Amino acid sequence: MRLRFRFRTIPFLATLVLVAVGILLGNWQVRRAAEKTMLQARLTQRTALPPLVLDGTPVDPAAVEYRRVIATGEFVSNWPLFLDNRPLEGRTGFVLLMPFRIAGADDVVLVARGWVPRDPAVHDRVPQVATPGGRTTIEGLAILHPARVMELGKAPPPRPGAIVQNVDPAGFAQASSLRTLPVLVEQTNADGSDLTRKWPAPAVDVDRNKGYAFQWYALAAMAFLFFVITGFRSGTKQAG
Repeated sequence: MRLRFRFRTIPFLATLVLVAVGILLGNWQVRRAAEKTMLQARLTQRTALPPLVLDGTPVDPAAVEYRRVIATGEFVSNWPLFLDNRPLEGRTGFVLLMPFRIAGADDVVLVARGWVPRDPAVHDRVPQVATPGGRTTIEGLAILHPARVMELGKAPPPRPGAIVQNVDPAGFAQASSLRTLPVLVEQTNADGSDLTRKWPAPAVDVDRNKGYAFQWYALAAMAFLFFVITGFRSGTKQAG
């Protein structure tokens, strides 16, 4: 019995597509793993630095991201926002955002004060949360924006006391006309409120991306091997 390879156009094209898709997606997962490795290194380096004082001077968002920061001033209590669809430990709730006016400056920084549970009886009722009065000091971690959730259509501009799906410093500045620093602070120090402050860490699961990359490369390899093996089998049967 002599082995012969039988070339078939349709299986070849299907194999070509599968191999290309597997390699492209595998390469994408490898790049994601490399990005997360760099992110983890940046996180480790920046959180080890001394806290940065926000005093109203211009800040470079890329340089401040993931830095521990301190600011002294007052909360602008008439501009709360409630980020919706932020569950915590199996419970539904909101993340309370409020602008914080920096002492001695005209600037505010948007502060994620913490998590508060939703009223299960009234879906759209916003909770009442105590706000520190007078001058106070906040501490936290500077990020560029909160984690985003899926949102259908274009959301209206935020207004005081609104329940919103997503917001960032630039969008808040435009809606409020307050001069807002281009970062957001996830508050970590206590302020006498009942807010919960368990902030999720940035996604840096490198092993997951490496595992996905292996799966996509394996798919490409199996598609190629299947094409070759079935081609030889078809050729053998035809020869017989």
